[in-house]
Amino acid sequence: MAAEMDKEEQLPENVMPSISVDNLIFAMQNGRLKVLLVKYKEGLAADKWGLIGHWVQYDESLEEAAHRVVTSTTGVVNLYLDQLGAFGKVNRYPGRRIITVVYYSLVRFEEAELQQGDNTHEVAWFDIREVPELIFDHKEILNACLEHLKYKVRHEPIGFSLLPEKFTLLQLQEIYEAILDTKLDKPNFRRKIQKMNLLINCKEKQQAVAHRAATLYRFDINVYEKLKEFGFNFEF
Repeated sequence: MAAEMDKEEQLPENVMPSISVDNLIFAMQNGRLKVLLVKYKEGLAADKWGLIGHWVQYDESLEEAAHRVVTSTTGVVNLYLDQLGAFGKVNRYPGRRIITVVYYSLVRFEEAELQQGDNTHEVAWFDIREVPELIFDHKEILNACLEHLKYKVRHEPIGFSLLPEKFTLLQLQEIYEAILDTKLDKPNFRRKIQKMNLLINCKEKQQAVAHRAATLYRFDINVYEKLKEFGFNFEF
């Protein structure tokens, strides 16, 4: 991560030297769930891929630090952000003791305008099933988050954060299939999702598509907020 560098590196005075945030940033592209990774310039992570992270500043909360990293990397301000947990194995970083608090965020792919940081020279999206070798314990963190998402998507409407304002039922199904890593029965999925009364038919069709144009939907914000608060059990 950006925070994990050589002992000799001079750190800014306004950061906490042993606490960092790492960020798993997800987006959907062409029916595939992608995670954003960076390749670093310096330190023990030089020329290697890893999660996007940084030091926590003394005058910001953990969530503020995570939000700062995500927005500065993607340019997206309105996003879903949640804490996965803390990772603090004694030997998770070979240089010295660093505890990282991990957050994950969901962004719309078309809204992201990727920016490189001071210690990165490449930023790229990777299919979650085809990630390169990652630094330190970042693969462990990614796997833990993917398992967490499987639970969350069944009990909270977080998948809608990956969708455009107007979307098709197929696009919504692709999110569930990508996160759950399984193929879902189309009629069964549509029947269950429509029983939740979460969708509003826009009375519009897709434009400029090679296949038969599908109906567009948007979510009902009032039902969405209730489901966020009270949750649901979306089993297939």
